[in-house]
Amino acid sequence: MTFTQELIEKNLSVWQQCLDSPFLQQLGAGTLDEACFKGYIVDDSLYLREYAKVFAWGMTKAEDLDAIRTYYSLLSFVNEGEGATRLVYLNRYGLDDHSIQHLPQRPENLAYTGCMIKAARDGKGAPECMMACLPCMVSYQWIFQRLLQQYPNVRETPFWPLVRDYTSQSYEQACQSWLAYTDRICQDLDAERKAQCSEIFRECSLHELHFWEMSLQPRTDLP
Repeated sequence: MTFTQELIEKNLSVWQQCLDSPFLQQLGAGTLDEACFKGYIVDDSLYLREYAKVFAWGMTKAEDLDAIRTYYSLLSFVNEGEGATRLVYLNRYGLDDHSIQHLPQRPENLAYTGCMIKAARDGKGAPECMMACLPCMVSYQWIFQRLLQQYPNVRETPFWPLVRDYTSQSYEQACQSWLAYTDRICQDLDAERKAQCSEIFRECSLHELHFWEMSLQPRTDLP
């Protein structure tokens, strides 16, 4: 079993709690209040702005071009892949990236991005940076694949473009590529550093759960 497989195995119970959260269950069933989904899209947009900074810290500590290329590919994927659907949803609600940048991150969101940035900033290098990034990437793939199996009729709801993005073959392939890179850079870590990396992964997985729980409550500062 690879290091990333061990990390995923240890955190599946948390990811299952994410899948079972009322927000995602209602999204899959097509019964989610669109005010909650609108808030989620705004919160996700603010999250992704901070998420990009994790890669910036990674680049400053990169020791080779392979690491820089990996962070660049991650950033590009977020902006061009996830970002495209997100912008469509913002437009549907009469919003855009510029109009929401003044909004505050909600406490759960702020705690999550703060944790990721701290891990990338204070860590020794690429392993810590990837531990901060991976739970978001790979848990979305795991969660939305199972949500689609549970609720195949989600294809007929307004939430399908989001689900489609995270269940696509291209997203799965991208996740596998980033997992392989992470296993490669972590293979020679000593036991202490592996334990530290495992703790970062666990903490960020828990923040994912708190983010989904937060999202069931609509924001009160949107038009």
